[in-house]
Amino acid sequence: MFGRLLLLFLLTPAVELGVLIQVDRLIGFGPTIGLILVTGVVGSYLARKEGLSTWRRLNKRLQAGDLPGNELVDGVIILVAGALLVTPGVVTDIVGFIGLIPPTRRLVRKSLMRRFSSKMQEGSMQVQFGIFGGAAPGPNDPAHDGPSSNSGKSATTWEGSGRRMPRHAEDSSSDETTSRTSSAS
Repeated sequence: MFGRLLLLFLLTPAVELGVLIQVDRLIGFGPTIGLILVTGVVGSYLARKEGLSTWRRLNKRLQAGDLPGNELVDGVIILVAGALLVTPGVVTDIVGFIGLIPPTRRLVRKSLMRRFSSKMQEGSMQVQFGIFGGAAPGPNDPAHDGPSSNSGKSATTWEGSGRRMPRHAEDSSSDETTSRTSSAS
């Protein structure tokens, strides 16, 4: 992981510098600086607009009792895209705009979700908390102090009413069945 980050931080500025030199040769110094400034301003505006829109959708989903999975992923994509657009460069601007435009962001989100899903199915997904990379204890760790150790019930068991059970929009048909089953018992 460290090697990839090091390569990213060394390779990205070198590629950006090379592309900026080529753009400067093609359109001139003044227009190149203008292009950098315009993409920064337009990118900031788009990031703010799309971020607020995603925030509103997230709040609506939470108020409806749904899990806001897509909105959370969109928020992360918008955050990264906005940072890339504020960074001077042509390549980072292109990647940033891809993350901010809703149709292309949808494609990026689908790709990320497929990747996360395959990593989870392989068992190679790692989630780390904190700046030092310390992982949270899992349910099988002896240090785990969750609800399963106290009450003998699984930590993934839903103990609320079926009507208030959180659900995800893509799984609404299966959740209705689950909620009817849990409310009948």
